[in-house]
Amino acid sequence: MQPVPLRTTVVGSYPFPAWLEFATRSLDQFGSADITELQEDAAIVAIHDQMAAGLDVITDGEQGRFDFNLSFYGFIEGIALESASPRRWGPPAHDQRGKHAVCGILQAPRGLGTVEEYRRLKKLAPDGPVLKCSVPGPYTLSGRLLPNAQYPDRWALTEGLLPLVRAELIRLVEAGCTEITVDEPSMSCYGWKEDPRRFVDIFNRTVEGIVGKCRLSTHLCFGNFKGRAVGMRSYAPLFPAFLDFAVDEIHLEMASREYAELAIIESIAPRRDVSVGIIDVKSYFIESPEYLATKIRHCLQYAKPDQLSFAPDCGLSQTARWAAKQKLENLVGGVELVRKSL
Repeated sequence: MQPVPLRTTVVGSYPFPAWLEFATRSLDQFGSADITELQEDAAIVAIHDQMAAGLDVITDGEQGRFDFNLSFYGFIEGIALESASPRRWGPPAHDQRGKHAVCGILQAPRGLGTVEEYRRLKKLAPDGPVLKCSVPGPYTLSGRLLPNAQYPDRWALTEGLLPLVRAELIRLVEAGCTEITVDEPSMSCYGWKEDPRRFVDIFNRTVEGIVGKCRLSTHLCFGNFKGRAVGMRSYAPLFPAFLDFAVDEIHLEMASREYAELAIIESIAPRRDVSVGIIDVKSYFIESPEYLATKIRHCLQYAKPDQLSFAPDCGLSQTARWAAKQKLENLVGGVELVRKSL
């Protein structure tokens, strides 16, 4: 049972402040203590904006992850990081994110860095909101690695990464984290052409060490690199198989898809809570509280208030900060309008 009806939350990431964007292009000019300070200062900014919006659940904005995947690859031994993307010019597309060679056994003796992120968040955040940490799942992490003789395909790479993520999740719970999102957008992007039950097996083996020990959710979207989707944007091929994910909550991207398949909430709610993406992170249309209240009421046709959370469609890292701030404020405002009428 959720502590409040119609919880307001975020997926994980938040826009970098402009100064951090600039700094990440010149990290070789900073010392290790300088970089730690950059990360902490940026986390303070993200926490402030989320608190000012009035969210029930906040993250550190993933401000210490200078790149969503590379921040984790840097902790994993056996990967030779590519120095440049294969395509640098033209409209942004997913092939501008290069792949990295695997040169040894995949292992992470230092963990993946999320325990340190959580401890920083706990230190900096005021009392009140729930603190959440988002961790990419092994299938999503495998997407930018090149198969080799030892790991001959993406499935083998996933299996190599799975115990590393599983161990990290256990460490997070042991550190006191009570809410975790396992990000597996690649599963929703490619589930239409793969066996979705194979994904369920991978996911459940990944989280088996923390089920029942925290509030656990998964984020299913269709990609958001530079505001672009990458997968066929339909949940129909994924369900009912994905109902077997061992989670408390499933997050769905709805706003950018004009609320297509909204009725799928009705099939999820009997078994899992639902976090509905009602903020379009790919659009600079700023949804008003009144507009969002209408969408929230539509969701209430399919599930009870204590089964529903509301969030942006995806992480906010690809959205300008001024827009992200206003969208989050209006998200909370829209929920408050509906809560008053419950």
